[in-house]
Amino acid sequence: MSKGNIEVPLRCEGIAVVLLKRATPVLQDAWCYIGGGIKEGETAWQSALREVEEETGITKLSLYTSNKFDQFYSPDEDYIYIAPIFVGYVDDEQDVILNYEHSEYKWLSFNEAIEHVALPGNDEVLTFIEKHFVKNTPTELLRVEGVV
Repeated sequence: MSKGNIEVPLRCEGIAVVLLKRATPVLQDAWCYIGGGIKEGETAWQSALREVEEETGITKLSLYTSNKFDQFYSPDEDYIYIAPIFVGYVDDEQDVILNYEHSEYKWLSFNEAIEHVALPGNDEVLTFIEKHFVKNTPTELLRVEGVV
C-alpha cells in the first residue's frame, strides 16, 4: 500500500453460531444467528459455547468451526466487522430456553432458513454450511476438541 492510503480497520470481536429471531433493539425481529462478543480470556470457540448456552440454554452440542466468517461494513463507524461462524450439532431432545435477547426460535430446513434471513450474505453462509456440514460429513480438522 502506498503512503497516503488509509486502511479500513478490521474488527474481530465476536462470533456467530445459528439462526434465531432477535427481540432486543439490535436486529429486532430479524431472524439471525446466535452471536455475541468475545470476552477477555476466552477463545472464539469458548465464546460460541457460552453464547449458545446464554441465549438458548443448550449445553450439549458438537462444535465445529465452519471456516466461514460473518462480515459487514459499518458506514457510521467506518470499520469492517468479521466474526468466525461455528456449526453446532444438537440432539433432537435438547430443550431450548430462550433468554431476553430472543422472542422465538424455530428449527428450519436450510431452504426455510434462507427465506427468513434478514441480512445479505446470511443466505450464502447457510448454503455453504448445508453443503459442507449436512450433505457431507465435516472434516475432523474443523471439530473443536474436547466439546461434546
